[in-house]
Amino acid sequence: MTDLLSRLREAALALPETEERESHGQPTFFVAGKQFAQFRDDHHDDGLTVVCVRTGGADEQAMLIEAAPQVYSRPAYLGPSGWVSMDLTGEVDWPLVDDRIARSWELAAPRRLLEAGGR
Repeated sequence: MTDLLSRLREAALALPETEERESHGQPTFFVAGKQFAQFRDDHHDDGLTVVCVRTGGADEQAMLIEAAPQVYSRPAYLGPSGWVSMDLTGEVDWPLVDDRIARSWELAAPRRLLEAGGR
């Protein structure tokens, strides 16, 4: 778990104005006070190790889950807001995880960061 969290930290904290804080007992990443990624390991004894990220909404969430149910699922609490969780067990596709974290950051970042070139 520590290696997975370290790898996620590396990806998330490389993005402009990102900070990590604990939220609901989970390591969570924020930009300008808005959450964009959350690491969960056995959250509420679900046995899963995942990173939760934003999507563009319910349509994108459904499309991702349908296209790759082995990777994506609907996370507890964040799912109704259009988030997905990405499975971090087994062979992790890190370029995909990195891209989804960056996309989630873009969805949460203020316009001034995006206009300044974002990531």
